[in-house]
Amino acid sequence: MRRKLKLQSLDEALAETTRLLQNAYTKSGNWSLAQICCHLRLSIECNMNGYPRWMTILGYPLRPFLRWLALPKLLACDSPKGIRTAGIFVPPEKLDDASEVEKFKQCVVLFQESDQPMHAHPGFGSMTNEEFDHFHAAHAAHHLGFLHPQLNAK
Repeated sequence: MRRKLKLQSLDEALAETTRLLQNAYTKSGNWSLAQICCHLRLSIECNMNGYPRWMTILGYPLRPFLRWLALPKLLACDSPKGIRTAGIFVPPEKLDDASEVEKFKQCVVLFQESDQPMHAHPGFGSMTNEEFDHFHAAHAAHHLGFLHPQLNAK
C-alpha cells in the first residue's frame, strides 16, 4: 500500500529522503530508498543533459495526450502504479541507501543551481525550470510513497 505523499519541491523531496534514511523504513513496493534515489537522479540528469533520441522520437506523438491526461495526475500525486520505466532508469538491485541519498542530493543541487533551460521531457514536453522542479518533486512523491517511515527507529 502506497502512502499519500505530496511534495511541492525537490527541497521537500530531499527532506523526505533524509527522514527515511535517518528513521529507517519499510517497503510496500519493489525498490529500496537507494534504488528510488538512483531512479530519480537518473531522471533529473536526463532532464539536465538530454534524453536519448529514441525516447524523444517515441514520446513526441504521445505528448499532447500525455500532457493533457497523465501530467495533471502526476502533479496531483495520483500517478498509477505498475507502469514500467525505460531500462535506462531502472536502478541496480544492490545499492547503499546513504550513498544514493547523497548522490541524489548532489544532483538536486546541480539542478537547482542551473540557469540553463532543461531538456524537454519525452512525453510531457518543455517546461520552465520551476515547473520541472515541481514535476520531479511529484515524481519523487510517487516513488517515496512506497516507503513507510519507522517513526520509532533510532
